[in-house]
Amino acid sequence: MRKKISAVLLFISLFCYLPMKSMAWGMLGHRIVGGIAESYLTAKTRLAIRNILGHESIAMASNWADFIKSDTSYRYISPWHYVNFEKDLSYVQMQDYLKKDTATDAYTKLNFLVKELQKKNLQKDKKVMYLKLLIHIAEDMSQPLHVSPVGTTGGNDIKLNWFNTPSNLHRVWDEHLIEYQQLSYTEYIKAINFPTATQLKTWKKQPLTEWLYDSYSQAQKIQAEISGTNPRLSYEYNYNHVQQLNEQLLKGGIRLAGLLNRIFDK
Repeated sequence: MRKKISAVLLFISLFCYLPMKSMAWGMLGHRIVGGIAESYLTAKTRLAIRNILGHESIAMASNWADFIKSDTSYRYISPWHYVNFEKDLSYVQMQDYLKKDTATDAYTKLNFLVKELQKKNLQKDKKVMYLKLLIHIAEDMSQPLHVSPVGTTGGNDIKLNWFNTPSNLHRVWDEHLIEYQQLSYTEYIKAINFPTATQLKTWKKQPLTEWLYDSYSQAQKIQAEISGTNPRLSYEYNYNHVQQLNEQLLKGGIRLAGLLNRIFDK
């Protein structure tokens, strides 16, 4: 009996040690973006969301789309979390592609969710599900590696060590960099939620195509920086990228707020 228990414990410890396939921003990152979004909602939008989510905040609702991945009946939404493009596209080339895009990806599904949530007669259960999906996927679009060149798997296949832990580049941006700051999501919001007037005005009005091109451009640079076999990222990588990370979190929250206001404040 003791041998069986020891074997189970060994399996669990090994399983927890291995780097999991990354999701998006991680729980902490999504809550940061969601909490920032809540501070820029109009009164009408805030009320509409309250009528859908009840007492659940955007910050807490933002991880639902990752939590349900454990349910096989929701596997069909996995491609909704990202969108890929050919390398080295200009903004105009990306726009031309998106005008004809019919793939199952973050861009097409965000547009679908926006249209559904604008319907006055949408059933309550669908409103709840669609709003939680929209919150999560819109937040994903400001994590650069969710908008990557085709064939790069968003950095999941770029193996490396974060300090002394085996990981991958996608997970560094989803989780490691954020967790390294050692702040709760509310502390993090208080530390970075200081956009300039110009940033606030610009990011709230940005169309989705501009979000995507911004992340796509950054993703190519982030991936190009990594070279060699299993490189070790640590203090210097954090120093060089924490400001970029924080700006993406801030952008994500303000962009989400702008999108929600356009849906519900009409």
